[in-house]
Amino acid sequence: MTESTNNGDTQPVARLKMEGISKSFGGVAALREVDFELREGEVHGLVGENGAGKSTMMKIIAGVHTGYTGRMLLDGKQVHFHSARDALDAGIGMVHQELSIVPDLSVAENVYLGKQPTRNGVVDWKAMREGAKRQLEMLGINVDPRATMGSLPIGLQQLIELARVIYSGARIIILDEPTSALSPPEVRRLFEVLRGVRASGRSIVFISHFLDDILEISDTVTIFRNGKRVATQPVPAIDKSWVIEQMIGLGHEDLEESYTGAIALDSKPAAPIVLATRDLASGRAFTDVSLEVRAGEVLGIYGFMGCGQLELARALFGKVKPDAGGLVIEGKPVRFKNTAQARRAGIAFVPESRRSMLFYHEPVYKNVSISSLGRISRLWLKPAVERGIAETQVKALNIKPAKVKALLGGLSGGNQQKVALAKWLAYPTKVLVLSEPTRGMDVGAKDDVVKIVRGLRDQGMAVVVVSAEPETVLSLADRIVVMKKGRIVKEFASETISKDRLLEAA
Repeated sequence: MTESTNNGDTQPVARLKMEGISKSFGGVAALREVDFELREGEVHGLVGENGAGKSTMMKIIAGVHTGYTGRMLLDGKQVHFHSARDALDAGIGMVHQELSIVPDLSVAENVYLGKQPTRNGVVDWKAMREGAKRQLEMLGINVDPRATMGSLPIGLQQLIELARVIYSGARIIILDEPTSALSPPEVRRLFEVLRGVRASGRSIVFISHFLDDILEISDTVTIFRNGKRVATQPVPAIDKSWVIEQMIGLGHEDLEESYTGAIALDSKPAAPIVLATRDLASGRAFTDVSLEVRAGEVLGIYGFMGCGQLELARALFGKVKPDAGGLVIEGKPVRFKNTAQARRAGIAFVPESRRSMLFYHEPVYKNVSISSLGRISRLWLKPAVERGIAETQVKALNIKPAKVKALLGGLSGGNQQKVALAKWLAYPTKVLVLSEPTRGMDVGAKDDVVKIVRGLRDQGMAVVVVSAEPETVLSLADRIVVMKKGRIVKEFASETISKDRLLEAA
């Protein structure tokens, strides 16, 4: 397809063009005069620190954000979507970082959400289940289409939502952090699918903080910084060091090393044991798990998605009841009936999904103080005291903007994660369990979280970090155990460890 230029020449029409796009939230500019172009049959990587504006731009394209200035052109024609439905009808689909699944519906119903096959005006359940099974198998997913979506691990939910958009027929597919909860084999399978989608002529925007993934799958990369597009280059002309420098400027060498370099572990064998598990088991999720966490130590638990590490993290906080074995806290055996008992025993838990523990339409201070309300007052709320607690944590964790009355939903993902940490740090904690603590964060925000966790460790807190991201575990842990198929298969302590060795063990 071609379009006429003012001088009479013809040039290929970009599938999508954004010209001079600006968008503000409450007087704060999220995008400032941004141009962006997406061509037919292209995978366009989009990177930038949290708050750089990349997700805001994509949500404008997907019809989520409607109030903006500038022009959007689709196949050479100016459009302005007023809803996500408008964008979908125009052939644009988006998989958001915070998933939009319906947990109480089946896998098949989620795959066909909003477009269920019918026969004589009635939903054709058999056709829907068979179609969902066929589409998921193309992504290498073997799951019962009748299973309830909410019963599945978050990484599997993410793959299923990817399948829904990829096979929806959308000509433009926007993927926001699509590999953040996937294991390396699943990432490879996803990339095979995306290459096939690209070969069919469809266009893909791939947003990720995993720079290796960006450089492997993308044809072109665009970098956003502070609400502006700062660079666009074809992938063969760039490398990771260049991308990081464009994202955050000077001082990127240390952050790059934390992504790729070998790490010297520093375990604390003489420190007192705060938490221990003895032959802990839960169904098919994990079995015979025995480990110890010491004061002033970060224990990393690493494994691919589905190896049982997420269920183990929930068991430490009383969200999953073990079938066998037990927990020991400071030498005393315990058995939690619920999470309230775990919290009273000094266990804090930040899950992999921020949405499950935060209130996005409430101010920051209410999210921080909620774990301490029973200590503040048993009869009525004391907002001034709540704000005081929050202000202390906001300052300590460098949460931006430093306004405790600001709505949580207006903060970047990295700052929302800091609020999730602040919620528990405002309450007396002996053991902090973090599940995927840097999921979906840019290198700068990850570095902030690393500093916070190390600071807590240096204060004597016992910390457990559970992750399927090798970089996360390597950047945080003093000692690492590797899980595979529900069992601990390897431990690394007081030695130099690399990403390659972790992957090999898993």
